[in-house]
Amino acid sequence: MKIEKLSIIIPAYNEGNTIHLILDKIKGVKLIDNIRKEVIIVDDFSDDHTAQAVSDYLATNAELDIKYYTHESNKGKGAALHTGIAKATGEYLIIQDADLEYNPYEYNSMLKPVCDGFADVVYGSRFMGSNPHRILFFWHTIGNRWLTFLSNLFANLNLTDMETCYKLFDTKIIQAIKLSEQRFGFEPEITQKIARVPRIRIYEVGISYYGRTYEDGKKIGWKDGVRAIYCILKYGLFKVN
Repeated sequence: MKIEKLSIIIPAYNEGNTIHLILDKIKGVKLIDNIRKEVIIVDDFSDDHTAQAVSDYLATNAELDIKYYTHESNKGKGAALHTGIAKATGEYLIIQDADLEYNPYEYNSMLKPVCDGFADVVYGSRFMGSNPHRILFFWHTIGNRWLTFLSNLFANLNLTDMETCYKLFDTKIIQAIKLSEQRFGFEPEITQKIARVPRIRIYEVGISYYGRTYEDGKKIGWKDGVRAIYCILKYGLFKVN
């Protein structure tokens, strides 16, 4: 299918030190088929210099289509994604964290199954393919794989990485889904709900992963893992809308 514009949703919370770097990477990517980029930044009430960093970037990079929205209180990553998804105007949208764990140069790999007419949704997997992966936490990897297994069990999918940030969606499809999770529960919720869409075509491609430590600013913790289990059961086993 022909895609005119890709919306890139960036939830940001205290990412003043890195957001200009990820924006530079996004600006440097030439998308296949001359697809245009729409960058939507949702600042989830940061208390660092994220707002100033974005303002400075806007002043010197007018060629990049950037829209900046702010929350009046800290609501969580999921809530920031809800805002960004609602504002998206591209035929497809992709989620991009404001840190440097994921490389925008891989957008084209994820777009290819869509542009070739095969996919409505594409997940970028950190656990498949030959791309580089930073070696970090053993128990995080075990946790991610176990959550993916549990999610697959109820969604009847065979994903290798449900918790990945890189998810590419048909905008109309995801905007029609009611989303409730305000924090990191977004990942299992959307996976369970997208799997229930009739005749949905979900693909997965291998991506690289440049993971951060907690000293680098990583925010997800064990409590979010517990919440993910709750969300899988809520939206998968009990099929709450």
